[in-house]
Amino acid sequence: MTYRVEISRRAARDFVNLYNSINAEHSVAGARWFNGLQDTILHLETAPRMGAVTHENPTLRQLIYGSKPHFYRVIYKVDDVERVVNIVEIRHGRRQPPSQKPR
Repeated sequence: MTYRVEISRRAARDFVNLYNSINAEHSVAGARWFNGLQDTILHLETAPRMGAVTHENPTLRQLIYGSKPHFYRVIYKVDDVERVVNIVEIRHGRRQPPSQKPR
């Protein structure tokens, strides 16, 4: 059975910011990369556990997309009862989560 993929407001904002930052509207390579990211996220419909559990929170999973130094983490949560994958956040792979930022 398939799961429904939902994108949180934060992740939608991350998506738009990423689209703009890589100039996907005017760059063939940028558009191809961005479309690949979208396809990877949509693949969660049929493989919701393909990402690893995050080290910050065992209830969240992550997909890594891209390659160093330009890789991104897609943070998501799986709800098996409702059969929903909720995309929580899309962040650059080098960006630390709020709880781990240096003071």
